[in-house]
Amino acid sequence: MPLRVYTSQYGYSGTDRLDITVKSSDGVFAPSWELVHGIKERRITPEQYTERYLALLRISYRQKHQKWEELLQQSRVTLVCFCSHGMFCHRLILADVLTKLGAVYMGEVNRSGQLIG
Repeated sequence: MPLRVYTSQYGYSGTDRLDITVKSSDGVFAPSWELVHGIKERRITPEQYTERYLALLRISYRQKHQKWEELLQQSRVTLVCFCSHGMFCHRLILADVLTKLGAVYMGEVNRSGQLIG
Protein backbone atom coordinates (compact mmCIF):
# COMPACT_ATOMS: atom_id res chain seq x y z
CA MET A 1 0.00 0.00 0.00
CA PRO A 2 1.45 3.39 -0.95
CA LEU A 3 2.25 6.12 1.55
CA ARG A 4 -0.81 8.28 2.26
CA VAL A 5 0.24 11.93 2.60
CA TYR A 6 -1.73 14.55 4.49
CA THR A 7 -0.80 18.18 5.16
CA SER A 8 -1.57 20.40 8.14
CA GLN A 9 -0.54 23.41 10.16
CA TYR A 10 2.12 23.12 12.83
CA GLY A 11 -0.39 22.56 15.67
CA TYR A 12 -1.33 19.11 14.37
CA SER A 13 0.04 16.55 16.85
CA GLY A 14 -0.87 13.13 15.47
CA THR A 15 1.59 10.26 15.67
CA ASP A 16 2.20 10.53 11.90
CA ARG A 17 3.33 14.19 12.20
CA LEU A 18 6.46 15.17 10.22
CA ASP A 19 7.82 18.64 10.92
CA ILE A 20 9.21 20.06 7.67
CA THR A 21 10.06 23.53 8.98
CA VAL A 22 13.54 24.96 8.69
CA LYS A 23 13.28 26.09 12.32
CA SER A 24 12.71 22.79 14.08
CA SER A 25 13.00 19.85 11.68
CA ASP A 26 16.05 17.73 10.89
CA GLY A 27 16.34 19.58 7.57
CA VAL A 28 15.77 16.66 5.19
CA PHE A 29 12.54 18.12 3.78
CA ALA A 30 12.84 21.74 4.93
CA PRO A 31 13.38 24.84 2.81
CA SER A 32 16.29 27.16 3.53
CA TRP A 33 16.07 30.30 5.66
CA GLU A 34 16.84 32.23 2.48
CA LEU A 35 13.68 30.85 0.86
CA VAL A 36 11.53 31.42 3.93
CA HIS A 37 12.61 35.05 4.30
CA GLY A 38 12.53 35.63 0.53
CA ILE A 39 8.88 34.61 0.18
CA LYS A 40 7.77 36.37 3.38
CA GLU A 41 9.49 39.60 2.37
CA ARG A 42 8.22 39.25 -1.23
CA ARG A 43 11.75 39.31 -2.66
CA ILE A 44 10.99 36.09 -4.54
CA THR A 45 7.82 34.90 -6.22
CA PRO A 46 6.03 31.64 -5.47
CA GLU A 47 7.37 30.33 -8.79
CA GLN A 48 10.95 31.16 -7.82
CA TYR A 49 10.42 29.63 -4.39
CA THR A 50 9.05 26.45 -5.95
CA GLU A 51 11.96 26.15 -8.36
CA ARG A 52 14.55 26.66 -5.59
CA TYR A 53 12.80 24.40 -3.10
CA LEU A 54 12.59 21.62 -5.70
CA ALA A 55 16.33 22.03 -6.29
CA LEU A 56 16.93 21.63 -2.52
CA LEU A 57 14.72 18.53 -2.47
CA ARG A 58 16.66 16.97 -5.35
CA ILE A 59 19.91 17.49 -3.43
CA SER A 60 18.32 16.08 -0.28
CA TYR A 61 17.07 13.05 -2.19
CA ARG A 62 20.57 12.30 -3.47
CA GLN A 63 22.39 12.98 -0.19
CA LYS A 64 19.80 11.62 2.27
CA HIS A 65 18.17 8.95 0.13
CA GLN A 66 17.73 6.56 3.09
CA LYS A 67 15.52 9.12 4.91
CA TRP A 68 13.37 9.48 1.79
CA GLU A 69 13.01 5.73 1.46
CA GLU A 70 12.09 5.39 5.14
CA LEU A 71 9.37 7.98 4.65
CA LEU A 72 8.03 6.31 1.52
CA GLN A 73 7.82 2.96 3.36
CA GLN A 74 5.46 4.38 6.00
CA SER A 75 1.72 3.94 5.65
CA ARG A 76 0.81 7.54 6.53
CA VAL A 77 2.45 10.91 7.14
CA THR A 78 1.14 14.39 7.86
CA LEU A 79 3.51 17.12 6.71
CA VAL A 80 3.36 20.14 9.02
CA CYS A 81 4.66 23.70 8.86
CA PHE A 82 3.57 27.16 9.99
CA CYS A 83 1.72 28.28 6.82
CA SER A 84 -2.01 28.87 7.00
CA HIS A 85 -4.39 26.60 5.12
CA GLY A 86 -5.11 27.91 1.64
CA MET A 87 -1.89 29.89 1.34
CA PHE A 88 1.14 29.15 -0.84
CA CYS A 89 3.12 26.58 1.11
CA HIS A 90 6.06 24.22 0.69
CA ARG A 91 4.19 21.35 2.36
CA LEU A 92 2.03 21.14 -0.77
CA ILE A 93 5.11 21.16 -3.00
CA LEU A 94 6.61 18.30 -0.99
CA ALA A 95 3.30 16.41 -1.07
CA ASP A 96 3.36 16.71 -4.87
CA VAL A 97 6.94 15.42 -5.04
CA LEU A 98 6.02 12.46 -2.84
CA THR A 99 3.11 11.60 -5.15
CA LYS A 100 5.55 11.49 -8.05
CA LEU A 101 7.50 8.93 -6.00
CA GLY A 102 4.42 6.73 -5.56
CA ALA A 103 2.60 8.25 -2.58
CA VAL A 104 -1.05 9.33 -2.60
CA TYR A 105 -2.01 12.82 -1.45
CA MET A 106 -5.12 12.65 0.73
CA GLY A 107 -5.63 16.34 1.55
CA GLU A 108 -5.29 18.95 4.26
CA VAL A 109 -6.36 18.12 7.82
CA ASN A 110 -7.09 20.35 10.78
CA ARG A 111 -5.36 20.08 14.15
CA SER A 112 -7.67 17.22 15.09
CA GLY A 113 -6.87 15.25 11.95
CA GLN A 114 -10.20 15.85 10.21
CA LEU A 115 -10.07 16.57 6.47
CA ILE A 116 -10.68 20.21 5.58
CA GLY A 117 -13.10 21.00 2.77
